[in-house]
Parts: sequence; C-alpha cells; structure tokens
Amino acid sequence: MNNGSSAASSSASVAEALREQLKRYSPGEKLPSSRVLVERFGVSPVTVSRALAALAAEGLVVTRPGAGTYAARPVEPPAGARAADTSWQQIALSADPAGDAAPRVVDASGVTATLAVPAPGVIAFNAGYLHPALQPEQALAAALARAARRPGAWERPPLEGLTALRSWFAREAGGVTAAQVLITAGGQAALTTALRALAAPGSPLLVESPTYPGALAVARAAGLRPVPVPLDADGVRPDLLADAFAATGARVFFCQPLFQNPTGAVLSTERRRQVLDIARAAGAFVVEDDFARRLGHGGPLPPPLVADDPDGTVVHLTSLTKPTSPSLRVGALIARGPVLERLRAIQVVDSFFVPRPLQEAALELVGAPAWPRHLRAVATGLRERRDALLTALHRDLPHLVPAQVPHGGYQLWLRLPDGTDETALAAAALRAGVAVAPGRPYFAAEAPAPYVRVSFADTSGADELAEGVRRLAAACAEAGVGQS
Repeated sequence: MNNGSSAASSSASVAEALREQLKRYSPGEKLPSSRVLVERFGVSPVTVSRALAALAAEGLVVTRPGAGTYAARPVEPPAGARAADTSWQQIALSADPAGDAAPRVVDASGVTATLAVPAPGVIAFNAGYLHPALQPEQALAAALARAARRPGAWERPPLEGLTALRSWFAREAGGVTAAQVLITAGGQAALTTALRALAAPGSPLLVESPTYPGALAVARAAGLRPVPVPLDADGVRPDLLADAFAATGARVFFCQPLFQNPTGAVLSTERRRQVLDIARAAGAFVVEDDFARRLGHGGPLPPPLVADDPDGTVVHLTSLTKPTSPSLRVGALIARGPVLERLRAIQVVDSFFVPRPLQEAALELVGAPAWPRHLRAVATGLRERRDALLTALHRDLPHLVPAQVPHGGYQLWLRLPDGTDETALAAAALRAGVAVAPGRPYFAAEAPAPYVRVSFADTSGADELAEGVRRLAAACAEAGVGQS
C-alpha cells in the first residue's frame, strides 16, 4: 500500500548521501555511473534516477545524456555586480498612509507549526493530517488513473466546479442544492475566500477562543480584527456571543461546531439554534468550518448548521483533504443568496478555478466502493490512536489528561499547570524527540492559561504514541512542568 512512500524515502536518502559526497567534488568532476551508484546504495536504478533528478533540480549536478552526471559549477555573479539591497522593502511592507486601524499582518507561524515535517526520528504530535497508513493511497491512485481516462479530463471545468461533484457535496451537507455549492482548492482556500468576501479590511471578526490558528492568520492577512468569544464543553457560549456582536458591531462569526480545533468540543443541540438566532438578529454571517465531518469515531453526528439555515446566515466550508491526503486539495463553499456570487467572483479573481483532473479524481474517489470502507477504517484508526494516547497519558502524565475527550477529530487539548512556559516546553519536547503545538497561537488575545495541542493522526499506532508520551514526560521533567 505504501510502496510509493518507501521509494520516495529511498531516493531522498540517496540524494542526501550524494549531497554530502558532492562537497568533495570539484566543479565539472564526473560522478560514478548509475550502475555503480545502484550497487553502492543497494537500491533500484529508478531510485538512483530519482535522486539524481532531485539534485539536478537543485542545481547541484548536471546530467549529460550519453556522457554521465557531473558536479555543477557554481553560478558566479556578473563582473562588477553590486550586493543587493532589499532594506527598502521593510518600509514598503509596513508603511500605511491610510492609517488603517487593523493593518495587514501576514504571520503564518501558527500554521507552519502544524505543517512542518519533523526531522527523522521525531514523533509528530503536532501534525494535522493522517498518517500514510490511514491514507487511501491505493484508492487515490486508482481514482487518479480513472480520472485521467475520463472524456474531457483536461478541458477547462465550469468556474463553479463540476456539477456532479457539487451535487455530491450538496447531498453530504443536506438541505442544499448543487447550485448553492462552489468547489474550492481545499478548506484553507475556502476559508480565505469566505473571510475576504464577508468582512471589509479593518472590521472585527468574531472567533471562538481558542480557535484554529489558520483562521487567525487569514483574518490578520486580510486586515481584519479577530475578537475572541470563549467556549466551553458545549461549544461557544451564546451569552458571550451576543455580547460580542453588540460590543463590536461585527458582521461575521467564524466557528467550528463539530470537533472544534483545538478543544474537540461539539456545539450542543440547544446552542445550535441560539447561535443562528443571535447571528440573524445581528444581521451577521456565520462561517461554519466543517473540517472534521469525516473524522468522527464515536457515533452519529449532528448535521451541519447550514442544513438548518434556510435564510442564508451560514456560509459553510468543508474539504476532502483531512480524511484523505494533504495533496487532495478539493473542498467546497456552500451558501444561499447573493453572497454566493461574491464568493464565486473572489475565487475567480484569485485562482480562476480548481483544476479539472483533481475534481475528476475526487469524484472517482467518493463514488468508489472503497470510499465508505476507507471512512470506516479512518474512524477505527483514529479511535484506537486516541485511546492509546489517553492510556499513555494516564500512565506517564496523569495530571495532563483532559476532562473532555472528543469522539471525533484527531487531537487532545492539554491544560498545563499555571506558570508553564509553553515555548520552553515545546523546545524541550523537540529535543526529546517529539513535536507538540504550543497553545498560545490558538488564542486571538491573551491566553487564559497555558496549553499544548497533541495530535494523534500522524502516528503509526499505539507503540509510537506510547513512546511519544514518554518523551513528552521527559520534556516536562526537563522544563520543570509538574502537577499543580
């Protein structure tokens, strides 16, 4: 199932070894032949070819057909060329003659913390995607192959997306039609389009507290002012949401009602109606990020908010990326009323449309008999990993076991003792060989307490989770994080 991943790993290892060896080569010196490299590294000719192609793409080697591969000559600057001076950009990127109350801040650190690939040997408790063992690699490969053979697979798609794919997302959401669906390049692209469409630069954006750092990054990059609204075990607090609308005059509320990131909270049945009523009274939109809809592992799920909203208060976004692969970046925006045309216009201006082959592959995947089997396998795999993580925490870090255990999603939100330095703990954890996500980037304002988010999605199973918790316990001891 993972032969492709193994081959890629082997070629990367060969490429890394050759990078080191190239330091001893003179420019223009010939490397050993592919046959010699195959024997030296004990790999296939294809693996060696991939490694050399990677080095050529980096400009480290030059391949001459029929002659061999040579160490590249360094590119020399033109004679008399002066050193570049880009210091002027600091002024150009920061100066704001309009005096905007909410200047654009492009800070991706909270996002890159979960996207960064840990060094070899480091256990990824910071990741937001499924481990390769849980990804439907064979089904994806088959879907891509079938998609490539579809008539017109490389023709330009409709701007809104393929009708059949829009219909599928509409059926999944319930209560909407294909005409109310816009296909997007994944969930993050959908979120960016939605916030740009609904909120003007300088305006407030209500968000759950804590919330997904990627939403805060998008908001600040668009010049919006995130305003936190606290939540509890039943989701956002309606009383504080009403107060926030009244105090700020906000016209948009971003939320994750199902398996909220990072807390795992599910908006209760009573609060679902209250949230919609409060937003409607404020003349505001609710942006519903339904990212975890296909990551449940504990029973029936409530329908999306958009299914119970005939009046267009909810702008719903969802994606196929989380339950499949980071590279299947296909999602959807669902909305009723004139706002749909604005969403469509912004997406067209930004990126024209989602590539048709990717849409065709998504259709092939969700329409295949393997799709429901895959979702069941994901549910089982996530449940087993969650339980293994909890078992390890009870054994090695009992004071960090969360009171609220989610029955969906892929993370636990761990409250640390008061006074804990999250940054120091995360650094100690990385030295111990486990990557965790500090809690501070999940808050739009001052954090009420220290936290770390621990993900179990990108792990191989119980043994790796147990070892990761042991390493985290060692890091806690090093950082002086004890019980309080």
